Amino acid sequence: MIAKEPAKVLKELKPKHKFFIGIDSDGCAFDTMEIKHKECFIPNIIKYLNLQAVSKYAREAAEFVNLYSKWRGINRFPALVMAFDLLKDRKEVRKRNVIIPEVKELREFIDSGLPLGNPSLKKVVESNGSPVLKMALEWSEAVNLAIADMVSGIPPFPYVRESLEKLESVADMIVVSATPGEALNKEWSENGIEKYVREIAGQEMGSKKEHLALAAVGKYEPDHILMIGDAPGDMKAAKENNALFYPIVPGEEDESWQRFFEESADVFMEGRYAGEYEERLIQEFLDHLPEIPPWK
Repeated sequence: MIAKEPAKVLKELKPKHKFFIGIDSDGCAFDTMEIKHKECFIPNIIKYLNLQAVSKYAREAAEFVNLYSKWRGINRFPALVMAFDLLKDRKEVRKRNVIIPEVKELREFIDSGLPLGNPSLKKVVESNGSPVLKMALEWSEAVNLAIADMVSGIPPFPYVRESLEKLESVADMIVVSATPGEALNKEWSENGIEKYVREIAGQEMGSKKEHLALAAVGKYEPDHILMIGDAPGDMKAAKENNALFYPIVPGEEDESWQRFFEESADVFMEGRYAGEYEERLIQEFLDHLPEIPPWK
């Protein structure tokens, strides 16, 4: 489902139903966040950034940013920079005289407006030869290889398949994710649920905000557009498009999906979701995601 001109594919997506639902993948539809970050992302951060001397603290910083904070689910490159900043701020790291990279060029790439994926980064590396960006690209490619090798056989959370089956005949659904498209296609197809969604949009197709804007805004009534996600970034993408948000609460994913299947999907389609109902679910969600790391 990955197209050569992905923006065009989403832009030209025509409604078949009056409802639209965007669904995040990692940590939302699939219980893949823990294994991907703990076994694939973080070991390669330590390896490629030469953080062996402070591996314990590097792991804690990366886990906090990517799994256990309000930044959960952000793109890998801003998350990497944020983990560096947390590391630089730790007295235990300073005591060990370990130099945490400044990664100025990586910050500039993040702020450039380019899609934050390997293809864009590779083009920048080829044009300017930055050692910092080359390191970031090698790390990111190593992460993808580790995920391809490590992450398989993981089914969707309970009630995901049931929810997709329930909504297939009444809503246009797409995957809205910051994960590379190749990994998304593998995970959705090996579980036989790719048939329920009209497109699988990964990081190569732009940001989640852009996915929703291109695929849904102006084609459906605002209160007929719903984003399902497990991270504040998913909620932000929804709200910046004047869409509704259904949270999958980290640590309570099974219960969140069961509630969606048994109750919230119907509330959404009956036009009763916006307002008090959504606000209550969002507050419950935000209460699970702190801003201050535990070591502070």
